[in-house]
Amino acid sequence: MAKLEHMNIVFIGHVDAGKSTTVGRILFDTGAIPEQEMKKLREEAERIGKPTFEFAFVMDTQKEERERGVTIDISHREFKTQKHQFTIIDAPGHRDFVKNMITGASQADAAVLVISVKDGIQPQTKEHAFLARVLGITQFIVAMNKMDAVNFDRVKFEDIKTQVVSMLKGIGYKIDEIPFIPISAYNGINIVKKGTETPWYTGPTIVEALDNFKVPPKPVDKPLRIPVQDVFTITGHGTVPVGRVESGTLKAGQSIVVMPSGAKGEVKKIEMHHQEITQAVPGDNIGFNIKGIEKKDMRRGDVLGDPAVPPKIAAEFKAQIVVLQHPTAISVGYTPVFHIHTAQFAGQFIELVEKKDPKTGQSAGKPDFLKTGDVAIVRIKPLKPIVIEKYSDFPALGRFAIRDMGATVAAGVVLEVIEAAKTEKK
Repeated sequence: MAKLEHMNIVFIGHVDAGKSTTVGRILFDTGAIPEQEMKKLREEAERIGKPTFEFAFVMDTQKEERERGVTIDISHREFKTQKHQFTIIDAPGHRDFVKNMITGASQADAAVLVISVKDGIQPQTKEHAFLARVLGITQFIVAMNKMDAVNFDRVKFEDIKTQVVSMLKGIGYKIDEIPFIPISAYNGINIVKKGTETPWYTGPTIVEALDNFKVPPKPVDKPLRIPVQDVFTITGHGTVPVGRVESGTLKAGQSIVVMPSGAKGEVKKIEMHHQEITQAVPGDNIGFNIKGIEKKDMRRGDVLGDPAVPPKIAAEFKAQIVVLQHPTAISVGYTPVFHIHTAQFAGQFIELVEKKDPKTGQSAGKPDFLKTGDVAIVRIKPLKPIVIEKYSDFPALGRFAIRDMGATVAAGVVLEVIEAAKTEKK
């Protein structure tokens, strides 16, 4: 059998749209979860008074999440279709968890936007779809969930679909490439098998649509970049960072550098899904042992790279941003929190270079301030050493979201980086 191509996929959408249930149902129906495990989850769901939550529990492994019924951190599960091996990056829908959603979306090759046909578009539906777009996700499925709650009514489906189409068009998606699939995740309708309940629907099931996704080319020939998601100290193994290879190749025995600390070490052993591998390539979520680097020299948000072409520490950077929502306006001196790859930092707006017409991309002159809906080129100064790369060189290390007061206020991509060492020498 030919080796399946690997893809990372993120499920996005409003907290109550049924994302976790959709994910659980896909995992169960593709055979990634044994019947026994499902049975246990069903019993637990009933025991804590949340019948119908068994599929949602598949991803929500933490006890706290089960009791609150809310997805908090990003969890990973695997499943296979005819063509692909998917890693699901389950992005939380809850407001306080947008940080994880950003980390998830910046690692994803494709997305499934889950919308409840019963409730229609919610504020987060738009926020997530917009973030996915700005963070470079172009392959998309819209899962129109909870069709059972509207008796599989085609009129209701078409009505919500029209609203979603107009929302996605406004954000800049090409609609003709996006399948809109009527599903009932809880009942398993149009997930793997076509449902008799929707005779009017002739398009693909969710799994068929997933198989139509194209695997993006792997930047194997670019310098090594691995943003650190977590660092563990494991007895007998030393320091073990965990992260996704974004570019280059990692082999056992290789020298690596951690930025911004500059600590150097050697890779001893690489593991993926609890199995030892000799080398890791872009897209692989791995853990690996490092000799010569202590846990204190490395933390979430750092980036591992090749000592010959180390990751860049930004003294400042130029970016194109889109303001999603801001209660007042953004002007020079504004210092919100930036989320980029696995890192977060406070960054100060030092110049609003130019505003652009969102529809044509033409320059609209130098603004004094930016408000909701504006697209602009800006200069940012990070207030701590942080690895940032140009979006065109390393997409996953060059797209970011800006958060303030518990909301995503803007998102953008990095156009240019001025390295720290280069400005300090002046």
